Amino acid sequence: MTAHEPRDDREGTGDVREGAAGQEQPDEGARRIAAARDAERILALPPTAVTLAERLTALTAGAAEVTDLGRPSDMYGDGVVADLEEEVARLLGTEAAVFFPTGTMAQQVALRCWAGRTGNATVALHPRSHPEVHEAGALSVVSGLRTVHPTDEPRQPTAAEVLDFEEPFGTLMLELPQREAGFVLPEWQELTDVVAAARERDAVVHFDGARLWECTTHFGRPLTEIAALADSVYVSFYKSLEGMAGAALAGPRSLADEARAWRHRYGGLMFQQFPTALSALLGLEHVLPRLPEYVAHARVVAGALRDGFASARVPWSRVHPDPPHTHQFQCWLPYTAEVLNEAALTQAEETGTQLFWRWYPDGPPGLSVTEVTVNGPGLAWTADDVRAAVAEFVRRLP
Repeated sequence: MTAHEPRDDREGTGDVREGAAGQEQPDEGARRIAAARDAERILALPPTAVTLAERLTALTAGAAEVTDLGRPSDMYGDGVVADLEEEVARLLGTEAAVFFPTGTMAQQVALRCWAGRTGNATVALHPRSHPEVHEAGALSVVSGLRTVHPTDEPRQPTAAEVLDFEEPFGTLMLELPQREAGFVLPEWQELTDVVAAARERDAVVHFDGARLWECTTHFGRPLTEIAALADSVYVSFYKSLEGMAGAALAGPRSLADEARAWRHRYGGLMFQQFPTALSALLGLEHVLPRLPEYVAHARVVAGALRDGFASARVPWSRVHPDPPHTHQFQCWLPYTAEVLNEAALTQAEETGTQLFWRWYPDGPPGLSVTEVTVNGPGLAWTADDVRAAVAEFVRRLP
């Protein structure tokens, strides 16, 4: 997967995988969305299956819960947008936070700011991190930064790998959780050790915390303690919080002030952004408190998937990580993506149960992977429900 063309929503929560491999036909995408809308049982309803009318109705119905609708609308980042920034800073325990229309822009600005402050334009990160895979080379093309990779293993770098890396770098970027590796997280001591190693090398630490919100269960620490490890943190409002779009960069007030200037230069200071800000505030109000419940139930679902495939005598299967670190995880099976996608679609259309969203040929030859997300709708599934759905799914495989 090397191209940088966005493709169909992979995890059912608004994020997309990029690349041309396994590109589906439009009619397959339409079937998938129709099946999701008609499903009586689904683990996570993707935003692509929600109509404009439904999104607008939900936004207007909930807006009064998070702001005074009699106040003036926002203009160039004030009003409800400023309220959102203050709430993110409070939740993460940072001095300030800055709203951005996209996470790509937020991280571009953060890493560019740190390069100017450290005098070193080299960023150490994972080769499968978001800037390397999903941003069309923007770190170098747009921001003039250079990237290096302390490890290419499907995990975070270790403290030893950071300490022993052969060349200097100004910033270490850590993605929490690491999506491409299966939404995996290090252990708390491993994380603190790698941060300390970066500090020993006089580097700053930036967290790609797009999904930081759901990390508290695995780490057993509050958001403030996790965020305090880094010099800056980026968080997303749509990947887990079910907002419309948007992101925030949180950190010291001096960094926030500089980031606002760069946001303007990058074209991110938009005239009005109240719909996005409102949906983000609603996500913080209603979804954030439920994420630990989602994580706990994802572990139930993952265990039932593992047991279901074993009972169905599938020749090989893998749930990864097992147990999941967040409410999202991978599932691997030894069939082509085409076969698995057709089985998933016909199951949904014939039974009203949509177990899997979309499969991809992203692994070794003969293996396909899907990402499983468990959120609100998935809480209704028992382990027996999952095992029964697996049996129905496997029955449709050759």
